[in-house]
Amino acid sequence: MAFRDMSTPLKHVRGLGPAKSGTEQFWRQRLTAIANVPLVIAFVLIVVALLGRNHAAVVQILGSPLIAIIMLLFIISVTTHMRIGMQVIIEDYVHDEARKFILLIANTFFAVAVGLASAFAILMLSFKV
Repeated sequence: MAFRDMSTPLKHVRGLGPAKSGTEQFWRQRLTAIANVPLVIAFVLIVVALLGRNHAAVVQILGSPLIAIIMLLFIISVTTHMRIGMQVIIEDYVHDEARKFILLIANTFFAVAVGLASAFAILMLSFKV
């Protein structure tokens, strides 16, 4: 029995599959997951190294250039991964198009707000403002 394609001719012309997009989002989430492995390990090691230290020592350590760069990479990777993961959940389980659109916008704004607030805190410590 041969496989019968259920796609419309217009979909063939546009090159769109059932998800209306390619695998870019899938690979971006996998890439951030791979990047998160060493970054989360580094984050945990940094947090463990900060345990028991006073405020001045924590500010000094988090403000050092290498640690600040690691933390900024961690923030970017984790918030991007978080946004993509929630987007997939929303697209899969919310069926009302208006609600889906609003939730996707809120998801993006939330991820950007978390990322910017976290990056701002690290940059403030780094530049000692």
